[in-house]
Amino acid sequence: MLEETGLLPHINAGCMDAGEIAGLRQVSASMGIMLESASPRLCEKGMPHYGSPDKEPARRLHTMELAGQAAVPFTSGILIGIGETRRERIEALLALRQLHERHGHLQEVIIQNFRAKPGTLMAAAPEPDLNELLWTIAVARLVFGSQMNIQAPPNLSPGVLPQLLAAGINDWGGVSPLTPDYVNPEAPWPHLERLARETASAGKFLEQRLTVYPAYASDGKRWLDNAVHTAVLRLSDAAGFVRRDQWVPGEEHPVPAIDAQLLAAAPQSDVVCADVREIVSRCQATAELTEADVTRLFNVRGHDFSYVVAEANRLREAVNGDTVSYVVNRNINYTNVCYFKCQFCAFSKGKQSENLRGRPYDISGEDIAARCSEAWERGATEVCMQGGIHPDYTGQTYLDILHTVRTVTPRMHIHAFSPLEVWQGAATSGISVPEFLRRLRAAGLNTLPGTAAEILHDEVRASLCPDKLNTAQWLEVMAAAHAAGLRTTATIMYGHIDRPRHWASHLLHIRALQQRTGGFTEFVPLPFVHMEAPMYLKGQARRGPSFREAVLMHAVARLVFHGLIDNIQASWVKMGRDGVAACLEAGVNDLGGTLMNESITRAAGSGHGQEWAPALMEAQIRAAGRRPRMRTTLYGDAGAERRSAAFAAAPLAEVYGDSAGKQQRSKRIAAPVSADATAQVQPLAWVRPYHDATVYESVVLMAACN
Repeated sequence: MLEETGLLPHINAGCMDAGEIAGLRQVSASMGIMLESASPRLCEKGMPHYGSPDKEPARRLHTMELAGQAAVPFTSGILIGIGETRRERIEALLALRQLHERHGHLQEVIIQNFRAKPGTLMAAAPEPDLNELLWTIAVARLVFGSQMNIQAPPNLSPGVLPQLLAAGINDWGGVSPLTPDYVNPEAPWPHLERLARETASAGKFLEQRLTVYPAYASDGKRWLDNAVHTAVLRLSDAAGFVRRDQWVPGEEHPVPAIDAQLLAAAPQSDVVCADVREIVSRCQATAELTEADVTRLFNVRGHDFSYVVAEANRLREAVNGDTVSYVVNRNINYTNVCYFKCQFCAFSKGKQSENLRGRPYDISGEDIAARCSEAWERGATEVCMQGGIHPDYTGQTYLDILHTVRTVTPRMHIHAFSPLEVWQGAATSGISVPEFLRRLRAAGLNTLPGTAAEILHDEVRASLCPDKLNTAQWLEVMAAAHAAGLRTTATIMYGHIDRPRHWASHLLHIRALQQRTGGFTEFVPLPFVHMEAPMYLKGQARRGPSFREAVLMHAVARLVFHGLIDNIQASWVKMGRDGVAACLEAGVNDLGGTLMNESITRAAGSGHGQEWAPALMEAQIRAAGRRPRMRTTLYGDAGAERRSAAFAAAPLAEVYGDSAGKQQRSKRIAAPVSADATAQVQPLAWVRPYHDATVYESVVLMAACN
């Protein structure tokens, strides 16, 4: 079943020994057995469990004990109305609680009401009334507290579902649109739409879960066999619920129907959770936020989701109006050779990744010069340059790259070098990061991309990129760049092994640094493109964020960074046309660069990436009912001459990367190769706040030309 269908088996095999549990754990996501009652009295002659040795409470509790020792996510519960007393129900619940306190493996406790069956010895037995059921649910909630999942089957209590929710349940159990309840065939499952309506009438949102509950899915390395964990990852979203759509970053998919409905819905504040409204209000007031606050925003669903997205877009309109900006730029990824072993990266080539798409390359200074010259002729104002960490690169390599670009295109804005490249350049030069940044700036660097951040949470980085910069080091490079007068972007790469709490931590790190330095120009969410990523191919990652999560990342960023970072960017390379249109209604005001020759995302398997020319970019923006604005890297207006050149651009020439050798190719050219080389360099100004000194210093940056 697991291999052929992708469905997750849940095993109800009765009483089992340790060997049986261990064997079944390899092919199932969860198991279960109802305790029904902990009272031996019900096994006496004349009682409902008489003559059924597997119903002996001690045997069932022993099976659950073994399951806990084996770290199996487990389901149990009690059956009420079979002759037990209220005291005996409480004793059964306490027995389950003791098991859970030892092992933490009980996913849920089911409170099931007895239904008399024709043809059985108890056909004439009275069924428990509603008050008994509600009382038992409430007691179960009190016994187990707020964290346990308490379930009551909805088909056994038709017409009173909101009352069950009010008594303390948070789960309806398995509801099948295909098969009847074989134990209670006389009680049909409610239609899912009706169940959603009744749930909504109680002020709740009906969400689909896996057989393994979110908390256990999110900690799959502990609770699941490796093969089962892979299956769970591919079915789940970041919170551990079912991934409800087939949308993935890097492919062109329509907006999933359920998300389209929620995005189009007019938010009604009276049905939005009070805590969500309160957190959004604090975002609007630029008040302090906790990790729990931001995590809550990432977990919103239903009406709460519609509200958060709408409020983010309202802030966007107030701050940025209806203008959507973009920059004409060229990406130059000068090498894909890299000695780091990031598990998400399909771009880099090393000894462990030669089987992934593309060959190792390392381009020359002449090639960089030619690409920059062509970009300038095609109207670009920016060249964005990053690459793998070639083992032969040193700090001088990056200085040579700057020399080459400045020589051939002195007026080009150079947006280059990830914090990892800066860190490595400083280390190989034997100087500090601040000193290396000063040298880069003197050589002509204008701004830095805030990449290599991935997730700023070392719990994630330990698996995702263990040999890369840690969180503190990334922030240290960014702070040093801002202190050196270099503004930067900030990014997040999400949707792999991360969770909403990790996203919250990331955003708050960025927020705190921006409060200190004011150096971030924009925030760029980059959804994980899974197709060729090593960790996905090994079965160790999800397939990117769901569409809901991707939209939320932009919306929550707008709220969290309100008053600090005014520009929230959507990556058309990863989001696609429909995704971009949705993000423009969720707080986004910028679409980044036109990207002549994007290669990193395409190496990961994306179908996008080869230039959205200005005409296409502006058509997409207008189609969304917004006004396009061609900008510079630092958000000024692009000049008329640049705009004219961009719209009259010739087709891109085919690019070829020189095959990589054991040593790097020189990145430095000796003489100008472009008529633009004698053009006047324009100064760039940035007023940077120093909050610690409570003064403002005007820093004028001059693009230096050797």
